[in-house]
Amino acid sequence: MSTHTADGRRTDTAGGGARDAGALRRLAAATLHANWEHDHTVPSRTLYPHQWSWDSAFVAIGWSHIRPDRAWRELTSLFRAQWAAGRVPHIVFNPALPVGSYFPGPEFWHSAAAEGAPAAATSGLVQPPVHAPAAWLAYRRSPSPAGLAALRWLYPRLVAQQRYLATRRDVGGGGLACVVHPWESGLDNSPAWDAPMAAVPADAAVMRAYRRHDTAHADAAHRPTDLDYARYVALVASYREHRYRDGALADRHPFLLECPLFNAATGAAEHALARIAPLVGADPGPHRERAARITEALVRRLYDPVTGTFHPRDLRTDRLVPARTVLGLTPLVLPDLPARQVSALVAEASSPRFGLAARMARPLPSHDRTAPDFEPLRYWRGPSWMNINWLVRRGLLRHGRPDLAAGLRDSMIELVARSGCHEYFHPDTGAGLGSPAFSWTAALLLDVLADEPPGAAGKAPGAAG
Repeated sequence: MSTHTADGRRTDTAGGGARDAGALRRLAAATLHANWEHDHTVPSRTLYPHQWSWDSAFVAIGWSHIRPDRAWRELTSLFRAQWAAGRVPHIVFNPALPVGSYFPGPEFWHSAAAEGAPAAATSGLVQPPVHAPAAWLAYRRSPSPAGLAALRWLYPRLVAQQRYLATRRDVGGGGLACVVHPWESGLDNSPAWDAPMAAVPADAAVMRAYRRHDTAHADAAHRPTDLDYARYVALVASYREHRYRDGALADRHPFLLECPLFNAATGAAEHALARIAPLVGADPGPHRERAARITEALVRRLYDPVTGTFHPRDLRTDRLVPARTVLGLTPLVLPDLPARQVSALVAEASSPRFGLAARMARPLPSHDRTAPDFEPLRYWRGPSWMNINWLVRRGLLRHGRPDLAAGLRDSMIELVARSGCHEYFHPDTGAGLGSPAFSWTAALLLDVLADEPPGAAGKAPGAAG
């Protein structure tokens, strides 16, 4: 077989599966070590030189296998930049880097002018709250007194994060948090956002005033367009103008959507907090109750029985967005998702739209591959992503489908074995796209390699928690 060095260069290795797995573990560990930056891990040294929120959560899971101390430093450093009301910013900027090293940088966000912002320069947006499950998994993978101390420190901050989303972001009043920008969903330019974004006034020419960092390091044909970015900038400007206050969002903000992934992550976080609570002397009951309410609201507001999948709800129109994207599969991570929805999502995932199988012919795409707007090269409009694969796999294990989880695991491992630890992958060929030496790809590879194949020895380790 062939594998890759931390910078993405191909090297040849010989031998059987065990030796191959060892080479992949070394590649993943080398990638994380190369991206470590004093108290956190950058997603990549080229495209993303600062700290990103949900990246750090996934990365902490990987570190727990090889350097548990760094798993806790990763999460702790992120939550030191938490805002007073509980907002966990989607970017924490490294002050040692020069102005212009990333766009949009700290001078664009101007977080210091906002009430309750931390001393560190941050963005004003959030990302899916996958941090409590990451903390629980990191502790379960490598329990220790230091880990328990870190959980005690993190627990009230994780609770504050959940409280912020449940109160200040429930704009629709239906028990779900809304996102105010596609970047908050994590799936920046998903076709799920096309119709809502089309209503955001913007002109691609506005981007002439800025220097995009991403297209200097990746093929522009693989990235969001200038018109996309003009709308992203307009949305940030709208939110920043009001100093990132969430009051009266319904009256003034042009993009308000309830996202299936974001809210599935919020529900999963409550389940994880219910696991953490007894360890730190807290009551797990309220977390279980909130988790049940989130799952009920998710099914009531975002599930479409006609398509058999979940869709974002546009609060501006009070309608579900019709695009069938991988966002719709992610509620599988909820252990209390009703059996009817579980069966429907497994059918959706196994259909030609996504091609999930016990033996995957092609990687899991991020968008319906039968749709006319499917783009195999452009960011979240088709390519396969390790973190979404990881979330869907965990959901399959939770709901008694180890056969399909095994197929997805094999596909994830093959992507890296074939192409290295890339940011994302071509959904047909598995070729690496975006940034090489990408941290969450390396981290989650370590996690799936640590799990025995489902069925090999009873319940797979990844099925619990």
